[in-house]
Amino acid sequence: MAAPTDTETADTTPRRGALDRFFKISERGSTTGREIRGGLVTFVTMAYIVVLNPLIIGSFSADGPGAHRDEFGDILPVAQVAAVTALVAGVMTILFGLVANYPFAMATGLGLNAFVAVTIAPQMSWAAAMGLVVLNGLVVLVLVVTGVRTMVFNAVPPSLKAAIAVGIGLFITLIGLVDAGFVRRLPDAANTTVPVGLGINGSIASWPTLVFVLGLVITGVLVARRVKGAILIGVIATAIIAIIVEAIAKAGPSGGTNPKGWNLGYPAAPDSVVDTPDLSLLGDFNFDAWVQVPVITATLLLFTLVLTDFFDTIGTMTGLGKEAGLVDQDGQLPGVGKALFVDGLGAVAGGAASSSSNTVFIESAAGIAEGARTGLANVVTGLLFLLAMFFTPLYQVVPVEAAAPALVIVGVLMMAQIKEIDFADFTVALPAFLTMVVMPFTYSIANGIGAGFISYVLLRALTGRVRGIHPLMWIIAGAFGVYFAIGPIQQALG
Repeated sequence: MAAPTDTETADTTPRRGALDRFFKISERGSTTGREIRGGLVTFVTMAYIVVLNPLIIGSFSADGPGAHRDEFGDILPVAQVAAVTALVAGVMTILFGLVANYPFAMATGLGLNAFVAVTIAPQMSWAAAMGLVVLNGLVVLVLVVTGVRTMVFNAVPPSLKAAIAVGIGLFITLIGLVDAGFVRRLPDAANTTVPVGLGINGSIASWPTLVFVLGLVITGVLVARRVKGAILIGVIATAIIAIIVEAIAKAGPSGGTNPKGWNLGYPAAPDSVVDTPDLSLLGDFNFDAWVQVPVITATLLLFTLVLTDFFDTIGTMTGLGKEAGLVDQDGQLPGVGKALFVDGLGAVAGGAASSSSNTVFIESAAGIAEGARTGLANVVTGLLFLLAMFFTPLYQVVPVEAAAPALVIVGVLMMAQIKEIDFADFTVALPAFLTMVVMPFTYSIANGIGAGFISYVLLRALTGRVRGIHPLMWIIAGAFGVYFAIGPIQQALG
């Protein structure tokens, strides 16, 4: 039998569409359907940021309780913050997918937004505070262009990268448990050695938390049975259960005064479905921080923003890349420079729109768990965020208690990385352990990375293994030393 000609061979080769080739869908072992499903799951698990961010940096009125006022008594209106939060998240998520081709969605970074609202804004105007966020993004972009950020990314030992992934998994889990009210701060935490507890008085004690538990069981069973779309099905099923429960039990919204109510999102028919977004905060920033506060104060605030943003992103991308199986045999994420550059743009865009710095979101792991492996999933997530600007009343029907089970399940999946840590070597075990536990215990990815990096350098150096420490690790550890001592340093410098 004659050998097939080149033409015959080409004819028998499966043809891939333009979409498949652009996003390398088949090459990464995925399908278009899986990418769409993953993008939808990611949106569902992180859409809460459009509701939560306005509550963190915005206020309903300047004289209301808990209003986040700047030095001059001004506030950022909640509705306006919600609109720009959805807009920037949508645009940056799509851009990340098109440029970096990874299923890592972007939105306003938790932690950074609180730092801006609680620490920076009370010392200056909101516009000046957002100007610092813009400068933070520009500094990060310079570090990316010069290759410094990529070098740092590649300098992190594999054991610490694995620990970062596990720590993020634990962090995601804690976020889910707290959002669902399963774990709560005790009312008299200041007067006891036990800061948190189970539910209310050691009991689940609320319908929303019970719905979370049911959702966790349902989603867990679906994942265990390897049902396609398990996490998405779990979220939808839990949301339906929430709507039924609320119709019967009338738990009502939490509102900060009803501990047995729904935290974010209310499972009941909204007053309206479509709302016109108010984007008047776009471009409302300046660089007056350097004249409104002492130069050293503005510099230290900027340093803190850069350091936190820098390592939150590196930690998140490391964990997500490993979870998606996108890292190479050396534990590096191919084309990470593009990803880091877009992330830097996210900080600039977030500050320029007054939504605070945008960064890669750890909740993207939910979409990855559904099989997302390419930037197509990001395009789906981003488009949904853009739609969210107009349909805020509709998606708020899905309570956070319905999305929280997905975060816990993802946390379980990310724990698998722990097997790559050599606990027999204590110079690895202790830094890895600190990385994993400090993240959830302090509610900060950057804090966990800092504790791990400093302890790694110290233990390796003091046990005679200096040569095995990458030079950049010394610099990073020193920078984190300044980061942890930022309060005393600021006080000493006046």
